[in-house]
Amino acid sequence: MLSSVEELQALGQQVVERARSAGAEVAEAIVQQGNHLSTKVRKGEAELVEEAGSRSLGLRVMHEQRVAMVYTSDLSQSGLRRLVDDAIELVRLAEKDPHAGPPDPSLLSRGLSAESLALYDAAMSRIGAAEALERAKAAEAAAFAFDPRVTNSEGATFTRVEGAHALVTSGGFSGGYRGSYASLTVHPVVDDSDGKKRSGYYWSARRHLNEMESPESVGKEAARRTLAKLGSQKLESQNLPVIFDPDAARSMLGLVAGCISGSAVWRRSTYLAERLGDEVASPLVTIIDDPLLVGGPGSRPFDGEGLASRRNTVIEAGVLRTFLNDSYCARKLGMESTASASRGSSGGVSPSTSNFILQPGTKTPEEILKESDRAFYVTEMMGFGFNAVTGDFSRGAAGFWVEGGEKRYPVSEVTISLNLDTLLKRIDAVGNDLDLRTSIASPTFRVSSMTLAGR
Repeated sequence: MLSSVEELQALGQQVVERARSAGAEVAEAIVQQGNHLSTKVRKGEAELVEEAGSRSLGLRVMHEQRVAMVYTSDLSQSGLRRLVDDAIELVRLAEKDPHAGPPDPSLLSRGLSAESLALYDAAMSRIGAAEALERAKAAEAAAFAFDPRVTNSEGATFTRVEGAHALVTSGGFSGGYRGSYASLTVHPVVDDSDGKKRSGYYWSARRHLNEMESPESVGKEAARRTLAKLGSQKLESQNLPVIFDPDAARSMLGLVAGCISGSAVWRRSTYLAERLGDEVASPLVTIIDDPLLVGGPGSRPFDGEGLASRRNTVIEAGVLRTFLNDSYCARKLGMESTASASRGSSGGVSPSTSNFILQPGTKTPEEILKESDRAFYVTEMMGFGFNAVTGDFSRGAAGFWVEGGEKRYPVSEVTISLNLDTLLKRIDAVGNDLDLRTSIASPTFRVSSMTLAGR
């Protein structure tokens, strides 16, 4: 059973008071508890049942602009005493940092209810190993039943996690919330005429159990996507429009997320470091970071420093409006915090995204296809080929050849490349098919021209 949020807050308050009594000018404690259940079946047989729980407390202390962080999973009284003693010893040995300090107290969260964000579903905790296995088996069975050509499987997995989280600071903040999340994935395998194995997948994930797709629909869609890969061909090298489906588009948006972090900016490890206020994308591109979406995978009532969560428009109609900052990055850059701090279990703080979303357009994916005479439709990308300092991008890809507004045949073993700055500016169509399965999400979009390397 999870401890209540109030119990975790009380534990955090106790540690903060001890650290302050021991000489720390600032003390901040994050207390987390969670459990997860992972199950996997393959060809109808259980292969994995794993259930585990964890509890941890991370402490950050400051003294005379020196900072130290310590972490423990021993929450006994003796363990907490050792934790505080270690933190005080380390902070006295640390180097001074002129930008170190607590957040502006006027920005602290004062009352947003975590319940209003619908982050937790109690039904998740009632799913035991037997039901999780049955859901995975039903999904895999639906994939096999969809078509006799589906003769093998890499398995089906059902995973659920739930946890409680509390943050207490000497600056006057104390808050916490519970969260839950579950996912179901199926990986069918089919034999192609050339002897190659073609594998595909489909998945569903949500914070609330009743919002997930049924196991049968997940299995059928996984089979359909896998069968669509039969007869994959290579393409000739060329420049052409490229359409990214939501999964591939999400991967591209993740690259942008790494480039607008305040920590990347002050380290000069992003090509966007000097671009605030510049046009960095197509006018069709508006990207927001919104931690206040009800039921969103990345939603939170407050950030990792206790600041009130807020919606940030990062790119507006192609123009870069802000970087995402915690208090430290804001001081380094001479800017304001965007309430984007994330605090790990060790107590360390850095800026991060919450729900990082490319705002949907008005066209359906089918309309974008029909407008495309010749194009490459990307459904998967392999490897990692991105330089955040220069923006250069190149990755292996698979998908479909589009001609006359229709998908003609599957494509594999090609590489697509273009500088990310140019890619974002060449987006000429954005779909309306946004799906918030993950905290970084994008609808379908089309880039007017990219370099494709094939045979």
